[in-house]
Amino acid sequence: MIEFIDVNYRVADYVILTGINLKIHKGECLLLAGESGSGKTTLTKLINGLIPHFYSNGELSGGVSIQGEKVAETEIYRLAEKIGSVFQNPKSQFFYTDTSSEIAFGLENRGVPPEKIRQRIATTANELGIENLLGRNIFQLSGGEKQSIAFASAYAGEPEIYVLDEPSSNLDNLSAARLTKLLHYIKAQGKTLIIAEHRLNYLRSVIDRVVYLKGGRIMQEFTTEQFLALSERERIAMGLRSLKETRITIPACKAVKGELCIERIISPYKEQEISFGASSGDVIGIVGKNGAGKTTLCKIICGLLKEQSGRVIYQGKKLTRRQRQRLCAMVMQDVNHQLFTDSIVEECELAAPEASKEKIDKLLQGFDLLPYKEVHPAVLSGGQRQRLAVCQAVLSGKKLVIFDEPTSGLDYTHMMQTGEIIQKLSREGYIVLVITHDYEFLNLVCHSVIQLNG
Repeated sequence: MIEFIDVNYRVADYVILTGINLKIHKGECLLLAGESGSGKTTLTKLINGLIPHFYSNGELSGGVSIQGEKVAETEIYRLAEKIGSVFQNPKSQFFYTDTSSEIAFGLENRGVPPEKIRQRIATTANELGIENLLGRNIFQLSGGEKQSIAFASAYAGEPEIYVLDEPSSNLDNLSAARLTKLLHYIKAQGKTLIIAEHRLNYLRSVIDRVVYLKGGRIMQEFTTEQFLALSERERIAMGLRSLKETRITIPACKAVKGELCIERIISPYKEQEISFGASSGDVIGIVGKNGAGKTTLCKIICGLLKEQSGRVIYQGKKLTRRQRQRLCAMVMQDVNHQLFTDSIVEECELAAPEASKEKIDKLLQGFDLLPYKEVHPAVLSGGQRQRLAVCQAVLSGKKLVIFDEPTSGLDYTHMMQTGEIIQKLSREGYIVLVITHDYEFLNLVCHSVIQLNG
């Protein structure tokens, strides 16, 4: 159904894919696995036609065809009729500010009658279990809720092929389990699924085949049985995340006093009072379902949002929002919000103008970013951009560092590197807060956990 023949792709001197030959069969669920930067996202863009129809600055050779039609020679609207896409960053595919209109967007473009569109929106919301998200302002949704709307927008069009790039990266465990059931439902309809993913355990029961990429090449293919039979040593050597379900094993945070005191904070959006304390070296995880208020709480702590009530106290002194901004560094869930310059090294220099070249190079080396130091951040993979944002936070030297979903888009190797950086910050006396749905990472780096109920 989908065929790659001798595909090579590069942007300037940056080689992304080399010698790709691959057939994907109708009704198959194919997992694209591999370390961040291995070419998974680029491969998905070749299927849905974003390359070369929208990304025209690269050099592409070889051919990609769907049902015998060459993607490069097919009108993009015709591709969109048969292919539904969910991008790594869902915000990049939104066109409306309200959720219901966003779900309707693709159907409107096809000229579907309004009554049928309304019916399809209702059916989609019911089948995906997202009735509570209809009629909402997209800008007020959590990252996971935005991801659900992006999936709903693709699902509403009833495509034959689904191309999903990190569809679970911002989802809580309940939403990921719901996604698994939905993928089974779609597959039972004979649809074709191509999923690029680092978070693997929720896909165990749905995948038919795994293509493992490294350095832009297909290194190996596995059946589901072969893939699940990989030993821990083999999996880790491949840079892949855990294949098993993970539960929280660290204790709840019970401290109410410390160097940092959060006293009776209530956000403007959630009627939930939150108090806790943290001392130098503490690494505290913050978990909860999508929309529970995790990011909002941390934006209040670092002075980006105004609290409805409560206080943030540091070393015995109540802090104003301006003072909190000087104390805190935040690695955002959508790191594109904090990337401004034309190269990785310029981003680092912007974060820490006084930092020496040697210090920046050493940090970039530790995050496998040194070979790309002159590369524009827009060319990087999602995982590479995430690691760059972590580098910026470390370079800033601020004593309270907040990580919002720091492992989104990260493979095992780079998850471990991020964990090592957080543990180093802990040893050096920083206070670290980690918002995450990633229990594997939570158990690895955090000392205690706060559960928000929304």
